[in-house]
Amino acid sequence: MIGGVREALAQAVELGGPVVVILLAVSVASAAVVLYKLWQFHASSVGKHSALRRAIAAWDNGQLSEAESALKQSRSYLAPLIASGFAAAPRERLAAEAEAHFAKLESGFRALDSVAQLAPLLGLFGTVLGMIDAFQSLQSAGSQVDPSLLAGGIWVALLTTAVGLAVAMPTAMILSWFEARMDGERVFADTAIQTICAPREPKADA
Repeated sequence: MIGGVREALAQAVELGGPVVVILLAVSVASAAVVLYKLWQFHASSVGKHSALRRAIAAWDNGQLSEAESALKQSRSYLAPLIASGFAAAPRERLAAEAEAHFAKLESGFRALDSVAQLAPLLGLFGTVLGMIDAFQSLQSAGSQVDPSLLAGGIWVALLTTAVGLAVAMPTAMILSWFEARMDGERVFADTAIQTICAPREPKADA
């Protein structure tokens, strides 16, 4: 199976030329960024805030010891931020620290966005070059035009567009998933900061 994949890649490179080589290199780099971001999200426990939610809920209800106990159980990258909030850090500082965390998690997003936007254009560029070459071959044939010559040149030219789309579409989908996760992280962090800095007041005894 691996040999078949290698053979198919070698044939695509041979037919598509340097544009396909560039697109394959871009796809490898994009895959490396995606794998790194997945590892980073897992190591930072992105989206895994159950212990933090318990800590914040306990803090909001005035149960300080329960809040501290739940906070110690969290492995989330936001745990130090919540701890600073429990230590009466200013709201502005907490927001700035949260944005610093988000900036680290979002590093590499621009590279993925560039791949998603430029890969189809690069594929189209290869197609245009291939079409030019096909029509030059057609012109060189003179009056003895072979339709298969033009058809073969066209499908080879369209190969680069197909490769460009194959690189861009999964990259765009994965980037959208990453961005959706980070939107959720921002909402959670903002809610947590607001709750910590302005907990509900205890109800007065009747």
